[in-house]
This record gives sequence, structure tokens and C-alpha cells, in this order.
Amino acid sequence: MSSDAPVMVLVAPQMGENIGAAARAMWNFGLDRMRVVAPRDGWPNERAVALASGAGRLLDDAQLYDGAGEAVADLDYVFATTARQRGLTKPIVSPERAMEQARALIASGQKVGILFGAERAGLENVDIARANAIISVPVNPEFPSLNLAQCVLLTSYEWQRQTADIEPETMEMVKTRFANGLEREKLGDHFEQRLQEAGFFYPVDKGPHMKQSLRNMWGRLPLTLADVQIMHGMLRQFARWKEGSNRTDEPK
Repeated sequence: MSSDAPVMVLVAPQMGENIGAAARAMWNFGLDRMRVVAPRDGWPNERAVALASGAGRLLDDAQLYDGAGEAVADLDYVFATTARQRGLTKPIVSPERAMEQARALIASGQKVGILFGAERAGLENVDIARANAIISVPVNPEFPSLNLAQCVLLTSYEWQRQTADIEPETMEMVKTRFANGLEREKLGDHFEQRLQEAGFFYPVDKGPHMKQSLRNMWGRLPLTLADVQIMHGMLRQFARWKEGSNRTDEPK
């Protein structure tokens, strides 16, 4: 499988036919890296194979995951596709711009993924929060819903259409190594732990929403590996300071 192309991540797809059609759309434009997260009708899926036609080998090589977090853990930069406003603040780019950025990132040695949601309602907020940016297709606002395979096709087409010419501002963003999904996830865990100890998540019933907002922030920020390491160090130092502040020999 090609390592110089984005990974297409299908999150909780419902119909095998759409998985197969998505594989066919990918292979039409030279993409062959598919990950499937918790497909409703199980895996492998005969209906997916039937619709894939000559792209069946993509399904043979597709990686299966139980959750989206696990599926993006090794990726450095993730785009989420959605047609609806979700109340999550993130950069919003067109498919053209997204694939331009993806080419620049991959050329610098980074791993890029694109999240696609289930047919019924698209991606959940918890999954969008893991992404660095949102891909939005300029569709009819009165009928914005795209079929899963159609969305994959549009994105794959833009990937293939891109030339080697990359705008200077795009190159600026690939000069360093972004933190991958797992590294951002662990940073989020560390922050939640310290904030929980400090009593930040109050009142209790608002805790889940507050945590989701924080996860969205980690996904939105273009954090480098060095950024994440510094933040972990800060949190550890805060904890050491708190423990030390209780000592009787502390200077007055």
C-alpha cells in the first residue's frame, strides 16, 4: 500500500455497498489506504466486495478498528468531513485546499488522514474533536447531505487533481513534526487528570461537555511534538509544586 497518500477513515459505516463504492472511488484516483471503524454489518462484508468491483484489493487490505481514536492514533494531521455546523471551532477548508495541504504534509514525511462519518448523520462531535481541520464541500444549503461514497469520491478527485505546485504558506506549516493523534490524546488525558484533581470540572453535570470542548481545542491547535512535550512538563511541574507547597520548610 502507498505511504505517500492520505488514509481514508470510514467511521461507523452502515451499508456494505457504500464501503465498496468508497473503495472504488478511491482506486479511481490512485488511493488505496482505507481504515474501517466499527462497520454496522460486520467485517468482511460481501456487499462491500460486490460494489467495489475492480477495487476489491483495497477491502482485502483495509484495516479494521473498534473506535475512531484508535484509527487516527498514528496520524499527524487529520481532516474531518462534515456538511453541518457542529459548534466546534476549527479551521474550515475546501476539498481543494485540504488536499493541497495534505500533499505538502505528506511530502514532509507526515501521516495524514481524512475522517468520513456514517450515512445517517455523519461524524459525531467526539470524532470531529479529534481532527485538526474540517473539510466542507460547497453544496446546496437546502440539501447538503452527501452519500458516503460521493464524499470519498470528491476528496479523492481533489487529491489526484493537485499538482506539485504548493503555495508558500502551505509549506510553512510542514517544516516541523505535528503531534499525532495518540500524542494529542495522551496530552488531553494528562490535562483532564490535573484539572480533575483541581476540581475544575464543576458542576459535575457539565463535566462531559467541558472535556469535549478541551478535546476539540487539542485537535484544532496545530501542536508540534515539542509543544506537547512542553505542556506535559508544565503539568508535571505544577503537580510537583503543589506537593512541595505543603511542606513546612517552604521559604516564607
